[in-house]
Amino acid sequence: MIQLSSARPGPDSLLHLQFPSDPQVSPDGQRVAFVLTRTEEEDPHKADPAFARPRYKGQVWLADENGTRALTHGPGRDGSPRWSPDGQTLALTRKAGEGGAQLYLLPLSGGEARQVTHLRGGVQDVAWSPDGTHIAFLSTADDEDKRDERGEARVITRPRYRFNGRDWLPERAARLFLLTVASGELHEWYAPEVEVSTCAWLPDSSGVLLVGAASHLHAAQWQQEVWHLPLGGEARQVTRWNSAIQAVVPHPDGARFVVVGRSEGQGNTEHAHLYLLPLDGNGDPQRLDPGHDSPVGNLVGGDCHVGALPERPVWLDERTLLFSSTVRGSCGLFTAAQDSAGQWQVAAHDHDPQAVIAAFTARGGGVALIRERADRFPEVELNGVTVTDLHARLPFSARTPQHVGFATELGEGEGWVLLPGGEDPAKVPALLSIHGGPHTDYGHAFTHEFQLLAARGYGVCYSNPRGSVGYGQAWVDAIHGRWGSVDADDLLSFFDRCLATFPVLDDTRTAVVGGSYGGYMTNWLTGHTTRFQAAITDRSICNLLSFGGTSDIGLRFWDDELGLNFHRRADALRLWDMSPLQWVEDVRTPTLIVHSVLDHRCPIEQAEQWYAALTLHGVPARFVRFPGEDHELSRSGRPDRRLTRLTEYLAWLEQWLTPEKVTAGPEAVSR
Repeated sequence: MIQLSSARPGPDSLLHLQFPSDPQVSPDGQRVAFVLTRTEEEDPHKADPAFARPRYKGQVWLADENGTRALTHGPGRDGSPRWSPDGQTLALTRKAGEGGAQLYLLPLSGGEARQVTHLRGGVQDVAWSPDGTHIAFLSTADDEDKRDERGEARVITRPRYRFNGRDWLPERAARLFLLTVASGELHEWYAPEVEVSTCAWLPDSSGVLLVGAASHLHAAQWQQEVWHLPLGGEARQVTRWNSAIQAVVPHPDGARFVVVGRSEGQGNTEHAHLYLLPLDGNGDPQRLDPGHDSPVGNLVGGDCHVGALPERPVWLDERTLLFSSTVRGSCGLFTAAQDSAGQWQVAAHDHDPQAVIAAFTARGGGVALIRERADRFPEVELNGVTVTDLHARLPFSARTPQHVGFATELGEGEGWVLLPGGEDPAKVPALLSIHGGPHTDYGHAFTHEFQLLAARGYGVCYSNPRGSVGYGQAWVDAIHGRWGSVDADDLLSFFDRCLATFPVLDDTRTAVVGGSYGGYMTNWLTGHTTRFQAAITDRSICNLLSFGGTSDIGLRFWDDELGLNFHRRADALRLWDMSPLQWVEDVRTPTLIVHSVLDHRCPIEQAEQWYAALTLHGVPARFVRFPGEDHELSRSGRPDRRLTRLTEYLAWLEQWLTPEKVTAGPEAVSR
C-alpha cells in the first residue's frame, strides 16, 4: 500500500492527488462526463514487494443534478468520454495491459460498457457524427513494428521519423475508421499518406474536415492544410494555408469553418488566432479576433494536468464563437461575436485574472470546464457550479504566491514569489525557476512542485520574462534571434527585485532551476554568472547546432525562433554564440542534470554534452537519466519516476544550500 511521509510534505505527496481531465458537457448542457486519474500500485497483491510500483488509473465520472459519481471501475485507464447526440450513450476508451486503448460503448440507462474494437494499435480522437449514426476515430489498426526487437536495420527516408511521446513514428500513418453504431460494422474510411492531426464532423454528418500536411516535408516544417472528406467520397484539399493549424471548427451553416493557427509566413513566435474560411476554398481567410493581442488557447504551465484537456473553440450560435485565451498569467473564456455591421468583436465571457481555465467544452447552452488557481487545485465545473472537491485531498496547506513586478523597456513585467510561511523568522534559500517554451507562461495554475518546494522551506521565484506569452505580440517577439539577451536580463532583474522586496530570502543561498527552454537559460546563466550556489537543469539545451539535427522539431525550430539554422554555414557561428556549451569553461555552479531517454524534443545528447563538459572542467555535477520517459516527465510521467525526480531535486538543493555548505561566491564572470 502507498504510504505518505508523516513529517514535512515530501515528493510522495504527489501520490495523494487525483487529476481531473477531459470535461465533456452533455448535449442538453446539464451533465458532464469527465476523467479522474489517481495513483495506485500496479499489483498490491504481488508476492514480491519490489514489483509493486505506483501507476495511473483512470475512471470516467458523471456529474448531474443527482451528484457526482464514478461510471466506470475498470482495472486500467479509462478515458475519452464522448456523448452520443441523444445523450443516452457514452463512447469511451479503455486501456488495460500492454495493448492500445480500445473503444467501448456505455449505455447510461444501465449495463456494462461493451467493447467494440480489438485493434492492436488502439484508437484515438473518437468523434460521434452529429446524427448519431457513426463514430469516427484514428488508429494504426494491427500494424506492428518489431524491427528493434528482432535486431533488424531501420531504413530512414522521411525528414521526421521520431517524435516526442511516441518514439519511432509508424511506417504507415494512422487511418481514419468509421463505425456504424446500429450494426457494429467497422471499416477503414481513409488512409492518408501523411498523418492527420485532428478531425471534425460537418454539422449535417455528411463528412469530416481533417487537418494534415501535403507531404512529409511539409509536416516536418509545420505546414498544414484542411481537407474535406465526404462520406463515400474522396478527400479534397480545401486550403493553401502553409502554416501550423491547431484545430478546425466547422461553422453551423456547414459552408464555412474556423482554423486556430498562424497565417502563412508567421513563425513560432506568432500568436495563434481565429480565422474563418469558406469550405469551397474560394475566398480569403477572415480573422475573427482582431485587436485581441493574446494567443488562443491555454499556455499557462502547471504540473497537475494528467490526461486530455480539450479547448477547441465552440460555436454558441451562427454569430458567436467561444474560445479560451491566455492573458498575462491567466487563461479565460472569450467570445468572438459578429455585430450588426458584420464586424467581429472579442469580449470576455468567463475570465478571472487570478485563475486558469485549463479545459472546456460547450453544448446545449451548458459549459463544462476545469478551473484552477495558484493556491487551488484544479476542479471540474458545470455551468458555474464546482462538481468535484479535489483540493480537499491535498496533504498540505497550499500557499498563495505574492506578485512582484520588474521594469523592462517594453513596460512592467510580472512574476510571483511563493514563500514557506510559518513562524520561523530565519532566512530561507531562494530559487529562481524558469519556464519552458520559451513561448509559454507562468501564472495562476496550481503547481505541485512549487508548493512542495515552499513547504520544504524554499522561496520559489518565478516570472514571465520577454518571450513569454500573454503580454502582447511585441513581448513575445522581443527575443526573436537573441536568446540569452533581454530574457536573461529580465530574469535577473526580477530575481533581484524579489530579494530586495522579501528580506526573508537569503541572497547567499540561491539556486536557478529550469526545464526545456528554462533548462537552456539555466545553463546560459551559470555560464555568465557565479551568483547561484546551485543549479538544476532539466530536459535542457546546451548546443544549438546539434539540437537542430536531433530534435523532432529541429528542422524548423531555429528558423522560427532565431532566423537561423544549423545546416547553413553562415548561421553556424551565430548559433554557437548562443549555445551555453561555448561558455561552459566559465561555469562554477554545482549542477544537477535531469533528462529522459525518450525525450525527442530536447534530445538526451544535450544532457550528455553538458555533463561531459562540466565534468571535464571539474564542476560538481550529477546526471539523472530516466528510461521510458519523454519531454513530459515532470507533468505526466510515470508516478514513481516523477517521485524520483522530485527526490533528486530536494536532495541536491539540500546538499548545496545548507548554510554550512555555502560560501560567498565570486563576482559575475566578466565578458
